[in-house]
Amino acid sequence: MNQLITACLSILNQLSDSVRQLTDEQFVKPSKTLSGSSVGQHLRHTLEFFVCLEQGYPKGIINYDNRSHDKMIESDKELALELINRIHSFIAQQKTDKPLLLEVGYDLSSSENVNVQTNYFRELTYNIEHAVHHMAIMKIGIREVAAHVNLPAEFGVASSTIRYRQENFAEAGKAE
Repeated sequence: MNQLITACLSILNQLSDSVRQLTDEQFVKPSKTLSGSSVGQHLRHTLEFFVCLEQGYPKGIINYDNRSHDKMIESDKELALELINRIHSFIAQQKTDKPLLLEVGYDLSSSENVNVQTNYFRELTYNIEHAVHHMAIMKIGIREVAAHVNLPAEFGVASSTIRYRQENFAEAGKAE
């Protein structure tokens, strides 16, 4: 299986495992450290990027700005878990790359989009990096609202950072 797919499925599993450990109240509890946002809000934001990729894939056009901002995902833990499972199935089924267009609009005074040529694996990579970034933020919130939750050491840490730490730890061990 493609390492991108494997990495993405691992991230989705980590998200699912962490959410399962939260109570409904902890999932929606505003975090002071996160400026009042909740773990559920960061999870919704993260998942909606995957949904954009899933929905745009058949048409060949991805637009992350057209997210639904579905408040139910951030407030209903079970719905969020169902969405993680759906995304997991979608990612697991897509084994080959495919050309795509990415629609982006950065001019705030215009509704015009720019189309950028991309591909499925590049957008999957983007979603992985985006998820890891938000998982790092979620980890902070989880530690505040639900300190009992058991998160793996790699939760919210980029694979390059994990690799770097492992290499430096191995080097430090050789020096002793």
